[in-house]
Amino acid sequence: MAEKILEIRSLTTGFLTDKGLVKATDRISLDIEKGKTLCIVGESGSGKSVTALSVMRLIDYAGGIIEDGKVLFNGQDLVSKRQNEMLKIRGNKITMIFQDPMSALNPVFTVGEQIAESLRIHKNLPEKEAWRQAVDMLRKVGIPSPEIRAKQYPYEMSGGMCQRVVIAMALACNPELLIADEPTTALDVTVQAQILDLLQQLKQEFKMSMLLITHDMGVAAEVADRIAVMYAGALVEEGTVAEIFDRPRHPYTIGLLSSIPGLEGERGGELYTIKGSIPPLSNVPSGCRFHPRCPYAMDVCKTNEPPLRESATGHKAACWLDDVGEDDPRPGKPNRAETKVTIGSRPEVTQP
Repeated sequence: MAEKILEIRSLTTGFLTDKGLVKATDRISLDIEKGKTLCIVGESGSGKSVTALSVMRLIDYAGGIIEDGKVLFNGQDLVSKRQNEMLKIRGNKITMIFQDPMSALNPVFTVGEQIAESLRIHKNLPEKEAWRQAVDMLRKVGIPSPEIRAKQYPYEMSGGMCQRVVIAMALACNPELLIADEPTTALDVTVQAQILDLLQQLKQEFKMSMLLITHDMGVAAEVADRIAVMYAGALVEEGTVAEIFDRPRHPYTIGLLSSIPGLEGERGGELYTIKGSIPPLSNVPSGCRFHPRCPYAMDVCKTNEPPLRESATGHKAACWLDDVGEDDPRPGKPNRAETKVTIGSRPEVTQP
């Protein structure tokens, strides 16, 4: 059995409001094996970023609390650690790339100083050596003339350059786990591809594991070993890339895949959309959270929450349609070997 670097067990994170505790993640359980990449996908408001902030224990500074569960990093429970203990892990053993590189960098310090600071704190390096390694990291992430760029401020660089600086900062201490929270969202399409290629290359070079958060199924297909699908704070499906793309079991996953524009012969056609919007976490529907938007919803879906069930291959899904059998209306079932949902396909469904 492969060794696991991160084990999330029944993680429930919420925010205290005048209406009580609003759960942003509800009993999330996920694993990341050493050297592997797990992608968490879902619409905005699904709880993806809160999951990452909970792992980093940064949720404590964002007004949130971890109500229940464990986050085991190399067997150590991060939930039970004090913040002064987390300072030795965060930015050192576990690092994070945030969505907006411009807001992640301090505008009053040069980029070289910001990278060197991490090396001085976590590796106890003298100033000159920390600066030398900071310049070397800028070179590794593909920034030209790194000696000159290291002396510049973030506002003197493009968004793509700043994202490379943030990656250099995250990798400076050679972390074991890198969390990337939608690292390409604020970038042009061509730059996005470059950053993804860079992350893949550096992941191999540094022999690290990665938790990638994205709403782009195409990105997940390109870089992930496993994909976890979240909806309204809950995990609804998890499996390998092949399982998620070829044999999706949850209607929400099918909807996400169906919403990808066609690659051949479908330009100009109507793009499939999932009807409705994600519910506010303060008012999550009873039963299956997705049932108000699901084209296959049954009566049981409205009253009973489906358990997350695992197949023999490790493919997990939380859907009552798994009990239906031959009458299952989902595309690709019951004979998924003959009918597959692939990128660009749009299964014939009746909108509710």
